[in-house]
Amino acid sequence: MGGFKTSLGFLVLLPIVLFSGTSSDAHSLSYNITIDPRPRDGQPWCEVQGEVDQKVFLSYDCGRAKIKSISPLGEEVKSMNAWETQINTLKDTGDLLKEQMPDVTPEKHIDKGPLTLQARMTCWREDNGHTSASWEFGFNGQLCLLFDSENGYWTMVHSKGRRMKEKWENDRAVMDSFKKVSMGDCQRWYHTFLVRWEKMLKTAASPTEAPLRVNSTATATKHVTCILPVLLSSFIITVFLG
Repeated sequence: MGGFKTSLGFLVLLPIVLFSGTSSDAHSLSYNITIDPRPRDGQPWCEVQGEVDQKVFLSYDCGRAKIKSISPLGEEVKSMNAWETQINTLKDTGDLLKEQMPDVTPEKHIDKGPLTLQARMTCWREDNGHTSASWEFGFNGQLCLLFDSENGYWTMVHSKGRRMKEKWENDRAVMDSFKKVSMGDCQRWYHTFLVRWEKMLKTAASPTEAPLRVNSTATATKHVTCILPVLLSSFIITVFLG
């Protein structure tokens, strides 16, 4: 039961730390990528969902390079040059994750049934105009690993992420790819699309319901450097609960 209490404390405290001091005018752009190496008939092995401020604007089958659906937000920007660049980059990222999956799959899970890899890339702008980005990675909906793209810092939040962390923190090519896509490509899309989106976002209704992703808040890796204090606080709470 101790592990469950610790996880509960972490999930409760994380939104408090991340959203404190966040301006209501701040925006974030996210891409949820799901890799299924053994998809059922007719199901994609790679799927991406694009979101701005938790509002879905794109559903993309990156395995077949086919757009599944676009919301009005997506329709607003699909004629821009950055749209096609975005689609191609997301397909390349899906290919990279699929290629890496055998090397980062938890050892205890190898050959033990279906396993999907989820990755969530988020980029955003701080109140002072500074932009940053981060990644979340998990298996079967369980958040396992965080990556701060700005400083290259990895944070393991579940034991299933151990093999992934050991592999990627020593693989310069993979790390550089994650940095380039999140700090470079994602930031460019953010600034380009936001010109068209800003007015729509201010008048938009409630966020579109998003499908299951790694178990974290919608911006769970903003300010990843806050993770260690959160984990410490969660541990203290767990001790008192115990």
